[in-house]
Amino acid sequence: MSPGGQRRPPRNLMSRSFLAGQAAAASAEVERALEPAADPSAAAFFDVDNTIMQGASIFHFARGLHRRKFFTSRDLLGLMWKQIYFQHLGGEHPDHIADARSSALAFVRGHRVDELRAIGEEVFDEYMADRIWPGTRALAQWHLDRGQRVWLITAAPVEIAEVIARRLGLTGALGTVAESTDGVYTGRLVGELLHGEGKAIAIRELAEREGLDLSRCYAYSDSGNDLPMLSLVGHPCAVNPDARLRAHAKAEGWLVRDYRTGRRLTIGASRLVIGALALWGAIALVRRVVRNRPW
Repeated sequence: MSPGGQRRPPRNLMSRSFLAGQAAAASAEVERALEPAADPSAAAFFDVDNTIMQGASIFHFARGLHRRKFFTSRDLLGLMWKQIYFQHLGGEHPDHIADARSSALAFVRGHRVDELRAIGEEVFDEYMADRIWPGTRALAQWHLDRGQRVWLITAAPVEIAEVIARRLGLTGALGTVAESTDGVYTGRLVGELLHGEGKAIAIRELAEREGLDLSRCYAYSDSGNDLPMLSLVGHPCAVNPDARLRAHAKAEGWLVRDYRTGRRLTIGASRLVIGALALWGAIALVRRVVRNRPW
């Protein structure tokens, strides 16, 4: 008994508690020792569509909005054609980019920003998580393991980009910003799509703010439209490149990483076959929708 009349804990329990405390402290010390040393002057910038993710993130998001009755099946079919073109016929067509911008703004006008962010979290689980390229994800992790920051940079809405970055454990995201007033989308953009030269401008501004040495930074993209961004850094890499970017990367001696399976055909006839098969699948889907859904 203690002097106050209270029973003391058995000696072996006190010893075990002491050992548990020591073990916990030692474990925390080991974890700190294993953390990568920060490398504040180097960073990596990843495009999203066809680089981090198979296909266009805005299309996957549109599927989620369609499922939640934001727009009609006819609207979705139009977006589907642009997705097929993007994945199988070679890159980002300017008209498709402009159409995607106007369509997306029309769909979200009048909706709350927090509502779209919440839907983005759900859509990532429904349509995006299984479409992350494992090879590109490993590249991003390589940078994180070396204490470097990793940003996504994309023409997709910044709300979608932020969800993807957070789910992948990345530093953050830069994306197209839609105007909102009192937390409600107005249907206008702040500036233009974050595309082409706009990405390079955004990276320069971020580098200045974060104290990055661009000669030590890395950039990854699939598209020749991102040549301004890729040319800005000391370590550009073409990932799943379109024909324009592949040719430029070869001429400049840039690294090329292609994680696509069954996509190594390069002659025009082979690309037409791929496009024809994709179009056949789209036609079949259209017929199924027409049969089963009232317009």
